[in-house]
Amino acid sequence: MVSLISLCIAASLAEICAVYPTAGGVYYWSAMLSTKKYAPIASWVTGWLTLVGNWTVTTSINFGGAQLILSAITLWKEDYVPNAYQTVLMYWAVMLVCMLVNIFASRHLDLFNKCCIYWTSSSVFIIMITVLVKAPSRRSANFVFAHYDASASGWAPGWSFFVGLLQAAYTLTGYGMVAAMCEEVQNPEREVPKAMVLSVAAASVTGLFFLIPILFVLPDIPTLLGVPSGQPLGLLFKTVTGSAAGGFGLLFLILGVMFFAGVGALTAASRCTYAFARDGAIPGSRYWSKVDKRLDVPLGGIFLSTFVDCMLGLIYFGSTAAFNSFTGVATICLSTSYGLPILISLVRGRKLVKNSSFSLGKFGFIINAITLVWITFAIVLFCMPVALPVTPTSMNYASVVFAAFASISVLWYFIRGRKSFSGPPVQSDMPPEEVGVVAGRTVTGEEDFPEISSKEKHEVMEYQGLPRKTI
Repeated sequence: MVSLISLCIAASLAEICAVYPTAGGVYYWSAMLSTKKYAPIASWVTGWLTLVGNWTVTTSINFGGAQLILSAITLWKEDYVPNAYQTVLMYWAVMLVCMLVNIFASRHLDLFNKCCIYWTSSSVFIIMITVLVKAPSRRSANFVFAHYDASASGWAPGWSFFVGLLQAAYTLTGYGMVAAMCEEVQNPEREVPKAMVLSVAAASVTGLFFLIPILFVLPDIPTLLGVPSGQPLGLLFKTVTGSAAGGFGLLFLILGVMFFAGVGALTAASRCTYAFARDGAIPGSRYWSKVDKRLDVPLGGIFLSTFVDCMLGLIYFGSTAAFNSFTGVATICLSTSYGLPILISLVRGRKLVKNSSFSLGKFGFIINAITLVWITFAIVLFCMPVALPVTPTSMNYASVVFAAFASISVLWYFIRGRKSFSGPPVQSDMPPEEVGVVAGRTVTGEEDFPEISSKEKHEVMEYQGLPRKTI
């Protein structure tokens, strides 16, 4: 279900991307699709949602990685339960490592990403084969594909099903970031939209290849739910392989995936922070928009992203369900940022995407509508606690974190944004219906905007990023 909805969102964004194939992504699209009057506020809201989404995605990945590292101890000491201080300190250590990689190994991020692809695909294959071969017993196909038990959540079965969609939706939120590659590939108006849609399809298939074997060898569920550390994956691998060493071997593969994901998430968050700060949309922008010429990285953006993420980790002292808050906020913010340009396009009758080389045709309105209905539903859904009864320690604080960042955004807009923020460069001397509607060609090209100044062209080309070699 989530995969199908994510395909609708990705297809809707791909249609827009084919008209405006720029690295600015949703932030730029919201401005281009809006009228000149509303372009600044549309890009402001979209930009803040994207920024907060990137920060909280990084937090959720690295916080989950820290919990998983500590859970490895339980493979040999089953009664070990890390306290809040140990968890937060481990999380800060993970954040520090990711920050150092982003600062001192930025020139090797391309190689890093290639290693990530090979590591992830190999890990899925190794885990799939190992658990199926080594498992002492296997579940029936009826259990894997038809069994459903919502009793542990406290919610009614139907609502419990929807609340459980959070993790699936969370894992499929990165497709909008593919737009960052628009200015680094040939024929971006064709290749990038396809990559958006195919990334969702590939992630969905890969996820099934990983989950189905796990479900077939799943140990006793109450035992997994009763793990003192709250992280049952290590115990699952230990039970299936029959040894702590074997369990750790499989867990180590997952930790590697988490490491690659954490570094990549901080890279995206720092670039987003830099780009938004450069436009004066973040308090203290002049500090966060600085680029270290020697290292050729947005040092200010990396430091601010790391600091904000570390501070978000403090929520764990008040709520042991903080991880769910981070995943919820990340999913809400990124999904909403994807939905805004789609909403603007739909409200304006989809006229601005009529010449898209990735046109959804007569199904465009329906696909866009499904996307917006789901995003609206998800905002409410992912603020719900995962289980009843609700206590201060099990509360889902997604709404609190979301409201806090929204307050900062609104406050800063009235303090400075409404006076000085103009959003990304938008061609102003053409009717809104014609701006950027160049099917199959980038809007940043010389032939597209002959009237735009060379300075504005440079700003658009480098929008939301650094010199191309560092993005």
